[in-house]
Amino acid sequence: MDVTIYEVAKRAGVSIATVSRTLRGTGPVAARTREKVLKAVEELNFTPSRLGVSLAEGRHAANGIVFPDLAGPYYTEVLLGYEEVASELGRSVVILSTKGRTKVNDLIKDLAGRVDGLAIFGHTVPEPLVAELVRLGVRLVFISREPLSGADTLRSENIASARALAAHLTGHGYERFTFLGAPLASQDDVDERWRGVRAVLGGAIEAVPTREYTVDCGFDAAKQLLGGRARPEAIICSDDEVALGALLAAEELGLDVPGDVAVTGWDDIMAARHARPALTTVRQPMRELGARAARALDELITGARDTHKHLILTTALVVRDSCGHHPQEAAP
Repeated sequence: MDVTIYEVAKRAGVSIATVSRTLRGTGPVAARTREKVLKAVEELNFTPSRLGVSLAEGRHAANGIVFPDLAGPYYTEVLLGYEEVASELGRSVVILSTKGRTKVNDLIKDLAGRVDGLAIFGHTVPEPLVAELVRLGVRLVFISREPLSGADTLRSENIASARALAAHLTGHGYERFTFLGAPLASQDDVDERWRGVRAVLGGAIEAVPTREYTVDCGFDAAKQLLGGRARPEAIICSDDEVALGALLAAEELGLDVPGDVAVTGWDDIMAARHARPALTTVRQPMRELGARAARALDELITGARDTHKHLILTTALVVRDSCGHHPQEAAP
């Protein structure tokens, strides 16, 4: 295991900032202190890295945020909430989208060396690199993933709301269901939604994947599904974009929603409210996720706290026309 700048500081009995100044020659260091630092470096066979030294200096006044993609309203809303609060706190934001990029690990390490902390979406970063970042002492906040040691995590509640959605649909008398946009690799939120509806519906629901969680992929998968002989009575979609694609597919096939098939989504993006018919969905606090991530990261950077928090934000079922019932909205 590589030796870190923190271990050098501990061995020399000095601060990590003193180690950094000694190695960089960027500030005054007493001769005796310098000697202790260099001795610790030699004994530990320490090789300074840009990342480790930059973290020690903590001089950037910038945050990094890493997304798997930046397309679509969900990521946009999270980013808007994050950037707004970061700006209020006097921090600039450096954004990295990993979609279609090569050498992702190198890009993330480079970013970590240029900012004071990172917000990371879900499982965008490979787990070995997560462990390395934690070991190096990078201030980390993860959005939409399960708790882990050495970082803050924030996520929206999924399972209880998914069960409530499924129970609502069974109350309409529907008996054949499809979950459109089945969980893909490293998609904890969608997996929880699937497990929640399946806990209520059991064998009455099947999972159908889409290539991505987008309108186009939802349209393609739903058109094939609804054009078959045994079409479902209700389609529960992984998110609103997939659901909007399903609405378009139903329209193209001449099917009435909800008369021929009910459709539901998840997120409550703006387009869900203005769709025709308006989309039954589960509202999650997208901007609040980003805003809370920015505040949490600032607390870790400034030392306002040194313990990690794992927060789950409330979601709410929003009933509209697309499931075949008079619209009503659950309390936020």
